[in-house]
Formats: sequence, C-alpha cells, structure tokens
Amino acid sequence: MRENEPVTSATRQPETPAADIPPRLIATDLDGTLLRDDKSVSPRTVAALAAAEKAGIEVFFVTGRPARWMDVVSDHVHGHGLAICGNGAAVVDLHGGPGAHRFVKVRELARENALDAVRLLREAAPGTVYAVEQTYGFYQEPDYPKLHMEIPDNLAPAEELLAEDGPGAAEPVLKILAYHPSIDPDAFLTLSRLAIGDRANVTRSSPSALLEISGPGVSKASTLALCCAERGISHEEVVAFGDMPNDVEMLTWAGQSYAMGNAHPDVIAAASGRTVANNDDGVAVVIERMLERR
Repeated sequence: MRENEPVTSATRQPETPAADIPPRLIATDLDGTLLRDDKSVSPRTVAALAAAEKAGIEVFFVTGRPARWMDVVSDHVHGHGLAICGNGAAVVDLHGGPGAHRFVKVRELARENALDAVRLLREAAPGTVYAVEQTYGFYQEPDYPKLHMEIPDNLAPAEELLAEDGPGAAEPVLKILAYHPSIDPDAFLTLSRLAIGDRANVTRSSPSALLEISGPGVSKASTLALCCAERGISHEEVVAFGDMPNDVEMLTWAGQSYAMGNAHPDVIAAASGRTVANNDDGVAVVIERMLERR
C-alpha cells in the first residue's frame, strides 16, 4: 500500500498534561536512543520493552534505518511487530525476520520531486553527492562515500538513478541521501530546507553532513500519526524517545516525549522531558518509572 496524504495533526502540540493520561503506545528511535553505541540492546532495555508490551502498551520502533537494517531489533519484536522505517517512508512487519520483512505501507518520494531536490541542492551546495534508497534496492553516485558498509546495486549519477527508466524503476523511492564533504551538518540542513522548499521533507540523523530527503509531509511524526489513528490512539497517549533532528516532529507531536542525555540541542528543545543517555539505558529508565505508576 502506498500512502502520501499529509497528516496535519502530526505537528500539533499536546493540549492536555501528558502525566494525567495513561500511555498506550511507546514510539522509540533506535540509533543513539534505544541502541547503545555498539548497536546492542541491553538486557535491561529488553526487559523494559517486554514489560511494557505485557502491560498492554504497544511498542513501535521508529527509525531512519531501512528495513534491511532492522536485524538489530528482530529478536525483540513483540505484539504487532510493526516498525516505521526510513523516517516514515515505510511501515514494515518485522515478524518475518531479517531479509523477509513485509512492507505494510509505503509513502514514496515521487521521482519528479527527487530530481527537483537533487537539482536545487546541486545549485545551492556544489559538491553534494547522492544515494537513492528504495524498498529493496540501494543505489549511489560513484563519488558517494562508503557510509553504509554495503555494496550498492548500481553506480550512476543521481539523475540516471532517478529516471523513470532507471535502475530499480519498478520500486518506489523511499528517500534520497545527500552528502557534503565539508559543510557543517546543521548549516547543510538549513541550507537544503531553504533550497528545496516544499518539494520534499529534509532532515538528518547522522553526525556528518548527511541529509535524508523524503516525500512532502513524510516524517516519523506523520506516519506515526497514521498508525495511531488506525488504532484509535490519540497523540496524548503516546510516549516518544529520540536524539537527533529527524526525531523533532515526533517528539513535538507525542503527549510525552524524552530527549536522550546525548541528544542534539534541537531535540532537547522539542521534547517535554529528558532522560539519561542511550548507553545508560535512558529509554528503559523512563519505561520502568512509567510502569511503576500504573
């Protein structure tokens, strides 16, 4: 299923004090949030997630990662087993395990919009190089650095990769990645948002100058809002965790939200609360306290 409709409610601030409303869903980022720096999930965090599910609270992994990188949490899937991947570009059923994930919802980046974004950012930031993330394929320009420790399916200029008859033309584009070797990461994000405008949604989750460009209105927040609406869950009943700019909209939308101790300043400003760092099991700390109050 492909879904591109905007969800305007995904940007609103909670109106009711979150502490007065029992949570029904936990939405957590992975890298820098749920995962420790070595990409492991601590035993304490595993136990906290299981306890939340046992208490009737759904757990959604909400990440910028593609579906093929979800093996880090495949052993910790409970209940529905759904994850939001690609910064909201896909909802994935993880029950099949690594390599057998099923796409439940796809919110693609139209190739026309992707080509516009590439053109505009090339003009605004010369030296930018690109990769293309699709549902199953990964393609990149020859000069795009080896940031992802994987072999691309094809090497070609972005304009060829995104052509209607280009490689992977039968698959929807989930996002494009834009890397610049020398611009400050936050400055690159600001510059790109001004250059691209409403043709796409631009964010970042890497400490380097690496941007993630999705379809207009596609974000962790808007896709989470869709999933919650399908379950009759209001934003006031959601507790969210994150650490980087691609989490800001989600943290703003959720009734309760926590910036990790290692979070970017924009994330700290957006969240309603703060917890300790990912390496200190910050997500588990909040879940344990939350369950004690139930």
